[in-house]
Amino acid sequence: MLRISVALAALMIALPTEAREVVAFKGNAAPGAIIIKTKERRLYWVRDDGTAIRYQVAVGKASKQWLGEVEIDGKHVEPAWSPPDEIKRDNPALPDVIPGGSPRNPMGARALTLSGGGQYAIHGTNRPESVGTFASYGCFRMRNEDIIDLFERVGVGTPVIVQR
Repeated sequence: MLRISVALAALMIALPTEAREVVAFKGNAAPGAIIIKTKERRLYWVRDDGTAIRYQVAVGKASKQWLGEVEIDGKHVEPAWSPPDEIKRDNPALPDVIPGGSPRNPMGARALTLSGGGQYAIHGTNRPESVGTFASYGCFRMRNEDIIDLFERVGVGTPVIVQR
């Protein structure tokens, strides 16, 4: 029995903590807006009661970060992925398209594409260990369970404010 308890305790220590949580939120963002704080590597979905749901995200590498205000312009379930030109130049062996649902697809379970003429999105990932780091080419990666949660809460037209 002691051996099982020790093994269970070790397993519990190895499990990741809850990726999202409700936190107090002060700011001038309207309820329903998404605020991404790149320095914190956190995304906040603002609620109407003075709180926000806070999610951990991966953000752009230092040379790939951007700031500004955009909006969600598309919602996609298990999207296919075509690497943008810059990523393809850095990784020429990548195929032109990776089908949605493939374990090799870096978009994960859901994607919320962003307006502004770029090729940026808030999306899931096939590399959950990268969440919480500076890892992307400008997109915002979330654990698949978290992007599914956020996906259900937001719609096309939701404002997204990216801050330092």
